[in-house]
Amino acid sequence: MPIAQQGSINTTSLIVPDLYVQVVPPQNLVINGVPTNIVGVVGTAPWGPVDEPAIIGSMADYAQVFGSIMPRQHDMGTQIATAVQQGAQNFRCVRVTDGTDAAAYSVVPGTNASFAAVCSGSLGNSITITLGTGSQPNTWKLSVLLPGFAPEVYDGLSGNGAAFWTGLSAAVNTGMGPQRGPSALVVASAGGSTASPSPFSLTLGSSSAGADGASSVGSSQLIGTDTAARTGLYALRGQGCGIALLADCADPATWTVQAGFGLQEGIYMILTTPPGDTIANAVTTIAAAGLNSYAAKLMFGDWLWWSDQVNNTVRLVSPQGFAAGRLANLSPEQSSLNKPLYGIIGSQRTGAPGSGQNTAYSSADLSALLAAGIDLICNPQPAGSFWGVRGGRNTSSNPATDGDDYTRLTNYIAETLAAGMGQYVGQVINSNLFNQIRSTQLSFLNNMLGQGLLGSTDGSIPFSVICDASNNPSSRTGLGYVQSDAQVQYQAINERFIVNVEGGQTVQVSRQTLPTGQVN
Repeated sequence: MPIAQQGSINTTSLIVPDLYVQVVPPQNLVINGVPTNIVGVVGTAPWGPVDEPAIIGSMADYAQVFGSIMPRQHDMGTQIATAVQQGAQNFRCVRVTDGTDAAAYSVVPGTNASFAAVCSGSLGNSITITLGTGSQPNTWKLSVLLPGFAPEVYDGLSGNGAAFWTGLSAAVNTGMGPQRGPSALVVASAGGSTASPSPFSLTLGSSSAGADGASSVGSSQLIGTDTAARTGLYALRGQGCGIALLADCADPATWTVQAGFGLQEGIYMILTTPPGDTIANAVTTIAAAGLNSYAAKLMFGDWLWWSDQVNNTVRLVSPQGFAAGRLANLSPEQSSLNKPLYGIIGSQRTGAPGSGQNTAYSSADLSALLAAGIDLICNPQPAGSFWGVRGGRNTSSNPATDGDDYTRLTNYIAETLAAGMGQYVGQVINSNLFNQIRSTQLSFLNNMLGQGLLGSTDGSIPFSVICDASNNPSSRTGLGYVQSDAQVQYQAINERFIVNVEGGQTVQVSRQTLPTGQVN
């Protein structure tokens, strides 16, 4: 009684009398939507891998991988912290340096043995390493400590001379079994030392201090290179990001490059103009840069005052993290327009807390910025006195594609189809294949409709899918082509709400007669 998967045997050429069981896969295949809340961030940090994307879900995760927030330009942690305050909780982080970064390094006094930090950066200068008496007779215990990280203890080290230092290095670098793995903080080297072990305590960096390599980081390092070993922004390729930003990068020369990357990867790039920018300069700059793309959202350079609780200071920071975090915490059919932002205590235009300055944007100011494709964060909003994104716009000059919702919903649908429809490549072309392709896409779009991502004002179905002989003639299918044509109508965003009120002593009020139980 052979059991086989459908299609694995030729059922028209069976000879042996027997029972043949074929396992038939489900005919109505379904696809699940891709995540839309992943934020890619590229910037500097005092610790962590360089040019390698790391998954971060919270500020605690960030501290373990990249260290603390630093009060400086291009700091990756600052952007993540402001995004987390808006509800974002899924990041892909890429640390960049200017090439001068170095790992903290120390030689054990009286020996040739040494320790170096696993990662470059100034955080390694806070690592302390001690050697003392072990818990068992005639053994030693090595402790590696860094504030905010779990202590690493290597107990039961034994031997003398070269054997001791070789064993210590092996324990630190490869671990001592399942309960004590290799160090996540330091790398040890015996250095050919033959000295007898004796107690010591040292702080890493005494021989050579760790350095962040952040002082000269600029747009070239943030953009990076798209080679086999990708760096900077290009390290985010294939990471599934729906939104991304280069921390504090206000260089107009990078804007079209970032927009192009966003189009390639299906990422909504969050850009910014320089701090303290003027409206006239911003409008002129975007025109000169030639930025006109739904893949990029350009925030006006009215940078924001933010309370940095880690460094106990009030700092002026880029609006990128706030906008990215707000978008990440919204369903893709939504706009950032008129949604509250949290953690902002002022802006360059309105002034720092206690400054007494309060310059609001006029209707003419807002019109000039939004017409040029520049969004901004300000207070008040249409719904009241709170900080929020004022336009919900990208940089496209096409009114049909210039909203946050268009960018994110288009990328969501395209990325989902790209991730799920490839299962049909290699299948035999016939009417059954056409039906399966159409059924899969309709199932996905119906799920979107049921969850409110799609809809219509009159209750009609806002999508259609055609995949049959009408758009797949034999002249095409004979060459191995199959085409599926889908049309999806998005829901518009209420940007201009007009309320007409007629009042006065002479107004004649007409009332509509409604069925019993309904209120006029």
